[in-house]
Amino acid sequence: MSDQPLILGIETSCDETGVGLVRGTTLLANAVASSVDEHVRFGGVVPEVASRAHLEAMVPTLHRALAEAGAGLGDVDAVAVTAGPGLAGALMVGVSAAKALAVALDKPLYGVNHLVGHVAAEQLENGPLAEPVVALLVSGGHTEILLVEDIATSATLLGQTLDDAAGEAFDKVARLIGLKYPGGPNIQRAAADGDPGAIRFPRGLTGQRDLERHRYDFSFSGLKTAVARWVETAEREGRAVPVGDVAAGFQEAVADVLTRKAVLACQERGISTMVLAGGVAANARLRELTRSRCAAAGIELRQPRFSLCTDNGAMIAALGAAVVERDLPPSSLDFASDSSLPVTQVLVG
Repeated sequence: MSDQPLILGIETSCDETGVGLVRGTTLLANAVASSVDEHVRFGGVVPEVASRAHLEAMVPTLHRALAEAGAGLGDVDAVAVTAGPGLAGALMVGVSAAKALAVALDKPLYGVNHLVGHVAAEQLENGPLAEPVVALLVSGGHTEILLVEDIATSATLLGQTLDDAAGEAFDKVARLIGLKYPGGPNIQRAAADGDPGAIRFPRGLTGQRDLERHRYDFSFSGLKTAVARWVETAEREGRAVPVGDVAAGFQEAVADVLTRKAVLACQERGISTMVLAGGVAANARLRELTRSRCAAAGIELRQPRFSLCTDNGAMIAALGAAVVERDLPPSSLDFASDSSLPVTQVLVG
C-alpha cells in the first residue's frame, strides 16, 4: 500500500466541503464540513450561501484531513477535484483551491466527474470493482442509472430522471407534510412510524407504454403532485394528515421504482454487479429493498457506508487514484469547472 501514490481529493459541488486522502482503494481521511444548517431556513440550498461556506471551510477542512491521515502536504502525490456537475460558484471554489495546491506542490492535477466519484466511493468499502457494473446513482440533484465499464474512463448513461431528482422530491414532499429541510432524513424518520401500504402512491414511468419509451428513466413530479393532492383533500375534508403513512407511502413509491428499473437494467444488460451510490442511497428503505431485489435476481450489490454516500472528498480522491493507476494524463491548469458536465466525461481537460 505504501508504494501507491497518495491522492488528495477536493469536493465542493453543492453544500458539503469535502477533503479526502486515499492510497489506491484505501481510505486514509475523509473530512467534511457541511453548510446544510445554513440552508434550512430557506428550505433548500442557496448557491451563494454554499459558495461562501466553501471559502470559509476549505483550509480548516484540509488541515483536518491531513491530521486524520497523519500526513503533510509534502506527502501528497497528486490532487483530484470535482470539476462538475454541480453549482457553478461552489465548483469554482474547489477547482481554484485544487489548482493552487497543485501549483504550490508541483503535483499533477485531475479534474474529475462528481457523479462517477460517487461510484468510485464504493471501492473504498470493498476494494476494486469487477467491471462492468450498473450503478444506481441517487442524490439531491441527480437520479441516474449508469453503465460503468471502466471507472477511470468510461461511463454510459442508461437512464435518468426527466424532472425532479429523487432527493428533490424528498425535499418537496417533506414541505408538503410539514417536515423540515433536508427532506430525506426527516421523511425516513417519519416513515418509521407509518404504514407503507396505507396509501399507494403512483409509480412514474412504469406502465407498458412508458417502459417502451423510457425503459430506464424516472419521473417523480407526478408522485409529488399525487402527494400534494392527497394532503389537500384530507385537509379540505377536515381530516388529520397521517404524516407517518404519507411519508412511508411516498418513500416506498420512490424505492420501488428506483430498484425495479436498476435491477431490470442489470438483467437486460447481463451485468451481475450493481452499485448503489449517492446521498439518497443512505435511505434505509432504499438500501433494504435494493438488497432484497438484487438477492432475488442473483445480482451482487455493492454500496458504500453512509458517510461515503453523501458528497465527500474521499470519493473524489478514490476516482483520482483510479485515474492515476491507469496512467492517464493530468488535466491542464486552465481547465474550467462545468456545472453541467456529462457523466460520459470522467476526466476533464
